[in-house]
Amino acid sequence: MSKPRVAVHKFSSCDGCQLAFINLGEPLLVLAGLVDIIHFAEAGPLDENAKIDIAFIEGSISASHDIERLNKIRENSTYLITIGACATSGGIQALRNMADTKQWIEGIYANPTVIDTLDNSSAIKDHVKVDLELWGCPISKQQIITAIRALLFGVLPIEDKDKVCMECKRQQTVCVMVTKNEPCMGPVTRTGCGALCPSVGRDCYGCYGPAENPNTQAMANRLQGLGLIKDEAARRFLFINSGADAFHQQGTRMKEAD
Repeated sequence: MSKPRVAVHKFSSCDGCQLAFINLGEPLLVLAGLVDIIHFAEAGPLDENAKIDIAFIEGSISASHDIERLNKIRENSTYLITIGACATSGGIQALRNMADTKQWIEGIYANPTVIDTLDNSSAIKDHVKVDLELWGCPISKQQIITAIRALLFGVLPIEDKDKVCMECKRQQTVCVMVTKNEPCMGPVTRTGCGALCPSVGRDCYGCYGPAENPNTQAMANRLQGLGLIKDEAARRFLFINSGADAFHQQGTRMKEAD
């Protein structure tokens, strides 16, 4: 039997999630024996228009030509998986969705007419069907291994929607919000990072996006109770995953209430 064909595609992003693939180390060598990596520009192979079984996409839709290219990738793929905050929610560049993009470009570039950009940065799921989302900024090695392992057995992996707080409990990590009054986003953020920041004594800043059923209003109240002014608390939601519905709605409500 022929091996499953895999591609890793990049749109507007920092390449961090592609580096998570490359940083797999030895497991990447094992993976290369189980699948054929057809397209992965960061690592070398180039064949963007090939028919493949699993397409991983990093990055948001930010330029006019992105949509046509994305539709072609979707057409050529059996499974399409978004990796990282940019692909799943628009990423850090989605902050421009709350401002005047034209004004930003004119303020930065000497010749803004050469810049091809959409007014908004949007998630991949806003344009095509997505079979699985791997959240994070960047994603973790374990997410990649778990996803590919499940797909090789013909099933979609179970999506982990637990909150970071649950991961802290499992690791017996002391709560930084309780012990240090740190404005930690762990109660509303999905795990996947292994509670990395709380494990070294700092607060979670929400890089894995909203967890399942996040009580964002209660979180906003708690952040203000810890001393953050309303604008500072809103910025906790309107950050890496500002385009994610739950975070966007809470952050903009707080902004509009000022």
